[in-house]
Amino acid sequence: MKKFLAQAYLWILLAFLYAPIAFIAIYSFTEAKAFGSWSGFSMNLYKNLLTGNVSGGNGLVAAIKNTLVIALAASIVATILGTVSAIGIFNLRGRKKKTIQFLNSIPMINPDVITGVSLFLLFVFLHFSQGYLTVILAHITFCTPYVVLSVLPRLSQLNPNIYEAALDLGATPSQALRKVLIPQLRSGMLTGFILSFTMSLDDFAVTFFTRGTIGLETLSTFIYADARKGGLTPELRPLMTLIFIIILVVLGLINTRQSKSKQANHINF
Repeated sequence: MKKFLAQAYLWILLAFLYAPIAFIAIYSFTEAKAFGSWSGFSMNLYKNLLTGNVSGGNGLVAAIKNTLVIALAASIVATILGTVSAIGIFNLRGRKKKTIQFLNSIPMINPDVITGVSLFLLFVFLHFSQGYLTVILAHITFCTPYVVLSVLPRLSQLNPNIYEAALDLGATPSQALRKVLIPQLRSGMLTGFILSFTMSLDDFAVTFFTRGTIGLETLSTFIYADARKGGLTPELRPLMTLIFIIILVVLGLINTRQSKSKQANHINF
């Protein structure tokens, strides 16, 4: 009975999590503007989304482009900064290392609203013109700690003598970093990059406070403004479905690669 209840609880929880996504996917194959209305099977919403012929103008297409550019730029910079920071933190000792790790965890726990307002006030104080630059800087700020958190466990699994051995064999510090450490940390960096990219795509509060008044729209702010008008653009349904499928495929490929790598290491061992 306990086993049955545990399994039932798990399936109910999964149903609550994935049922809304399933409904969005189903109704992405109909042209009805009102969600929940079925006007017959159609692929036109996908066609409109891919061709840019979105109902209500090109606001959604522009928001998608802005979101991808900001997320990609922020994730690349955050991955570089986070990896270098993780190496530095790993080489610290004692109370200083614990203090830096504690400070690194604060932005991840801190509510997005507080982060957004704080960065907004900082940019106003520094007289920065709010727009693309401030949004990207803000996203780098809250994405970097996630990269640090992804790379640190990988560092702890490495042989601590690899870097010194490379130096003893004649490599410069930069060569040892690029040719010895970075290849070993690649999986953690990839995880941090994907996590940063996802966090940037998903962010609303920080973007809302740091985008300024120039009309810069990302996907999250566009959906917020669209919902306040009394409805959602129908092409958002296929967009959400495609994003979910892409994330599912990427996670499947990463898990498959990791399992094959573990099996290969086990066989070699």
